[in-house]
Amino acid sequence: MGGLDSAQKDLIKKLVHFRMKAGQRSKVRAIVYQTFHRLARTQGDVIKLMVDAVENIKPICKVEKVRVAGTIYDVPGIVARERQQTLAIRWILEAAFKRRINHRISLEKCSFDEILDAYKKRGIARKKRENLHGLASANRSFAHFRWW
Repeated sequence: MGGLDSAQKDLIKKLVHFRMKAGQRSKVRAIVYQTFHRLARTQGDVIKLMVDAVENIKPICKVEKVRVAGTIYDVPGIVARERQQTLAIRWILEAAFKRRINHRISLEKCSFDEILDAYKKRGIARKKRENLHGLASANRSFAHFRWW
């Protein structure tokens, strides 16, 4: 990993940390690097592909529930830049776990499929982003309740 800048290293580090359960970092790194090797065989530049996939999944707006005069409204807001990347990685990994219906399919295969779908602007994670943006757009009339 000699030619990576700090943002790309942070992205890979976040990917490993999100996947990690019970402190098994070496096992998770093996799964992530197997996914990257699978991507490298078909696509070429893996890091650029991963960065583009995360860019395609990043949510721009969010919806928060705010209680005003006894009624709860879904109030749209802007997602912070750091939070955008965190949510994108989390959604890609959640979508990979959803794809893994049975344990015969390897986790790196599911991650590979979801990253490619995110790169091509489709898939489960992209659908989640579109649903969130649609909800924020539908509730934009309540934006005046936002005080944060």
